[in-house]
Amino acid sequence: DAVTVPDGYTAKVLISWGDSITQEPHWDTVSAMDEATQLHCYGAHTDGMHYFPLPGLAGNNRGLLVSNSEYCDPPLVNNITPAADYATTSISLEMVRAQQAAHGVNVVMVEKKRNQWSVNRNWPLNRRITGNTPCRISGPAAGHALMKTAADPSGKRVLGTLNNCAHGYTPWGTYLACEENWNGYFSNETGDVAGELDIDRKFDILKGQTRYGVVKGGFGYRWHEVDERFRADLHANEPNRFGWVVEIDPANPWKAPIKRTAMGRMKHEGAQVVIDRYNNVAFYMGDDERNEYIYKFVCAKKWSGNPQATDPNMLDQGTLYVARFNADGSGEWLPLVWGQNGLTPENGFGSQAEVLIKTRQAADRLGATMVDRPEWGAAHPATGEIYMTLTNNSRRGNTPASSNKVDGTSNAGSSN
Repeated sequence: DAVTVPDGYTAKVLISWGDSITQEPHWDTVSAMDEATQLHCYGAHTDGMHYFPLPGLAGNNRGLLVSNSEYCDPPLVNNITPAADYATTSISLEMVRAQQAAHGVNVVMVEKKRNQWSVNRNWPLNRRITGNTPCRISGPAAGHALMKTAADPSGKRVLGTLNNCAHGYTPWGTYLACEENWNGYFSNETGDVAGELDIDRKFDILKGQTRYGVVKGGFGYRWHEVDERFRADLHANEPNRFGWVVEIDPANPWKAPIKRTAMGRMKHEGAQVVIDRYNNVAFYMGDDERNEYIYKFVCAKKWSGNPQATDPNMLDQGTLYVARFNADGSGEWLPLVWGQNGLTPENGFGSQAEVLIKTRQAADRLGATMVDRPEWGAAHPATGEIYMTLTNNSRRGNTPASSNKVDGTSNAGSSN
């Protein structure tokens, strides 16, 4: 855990998991973390991060630091030692709620005084967004039958955002949290859906769960044992409500986070923005799993240059593309548009909403190029060129493109 810096420099912790972001007490780090404490304390395992300066010159010394808390270590949250005992210990809903509260997004005011940055715990906009924060679902998939659950018959509201890895930001001043390994919190305990499985149905929902890595036991969090909404066999549509880009307005704590379904459902790793000379706005994204794809979303509306005059639903209308790379070094962007290129009811896509909910299957159908776990991306500030980090692929060559079936029976990429 050491941080090494050059001679003449020092390293200092700005904020850590369990540090209070309000005037309430810090977590004592001795007792188990509980939900009430975690809700006013900085979350676990920081990933994507962006600084939103205050307007004008004040932004050089003060602004909102927004960061993802990607995941947690259950034994550390619940104070279970040795850690291996978590797999067999009796867990409660209260323990799981504390873990869920350790996930999400942190919004904190930071300020520089005498060349030293610190957290202003008095700032009223400081807040946590967690695995149980009410979020709104917008865009083409909002309200679709595959997004509806018993708890949310509208299909337009969901509790929480999970496993936010890399991030993005918009020119109109909002933060984009990207849900990555969300599948690991779900478990399909029976290999069935609500006790029934029609094996003759070509586009059974279980094949969609498999394509996204929803399996029995998940990643071992065990939430499904006490929080039923993570039982994918009992609540088959709940996983469909995760895997999205979540837009958050750091300066408006009264506005719910919004899951923007037009940008596709996958294991999102970042959303890097580029504005071209014609004011077209595009976001570049990777699906962080072996043998998955690179995408871009182009907004239907152009950037006005004025954040205050920007349509608040810019990310609800546009076209999602997936990349295909050719052997000669060229490539093309393939539009994921319902009714085109085999994205039709005959192939399991009944609407644009279904194309987006089943983004991976749609990309399979179009013959996109599988790549080696596309992680963080970056945009060149002058040229607009996009750089993608490809991290590893121990499965390369094991899933030929010809086996990627639209019904999802072939999982081109399974859990990392």
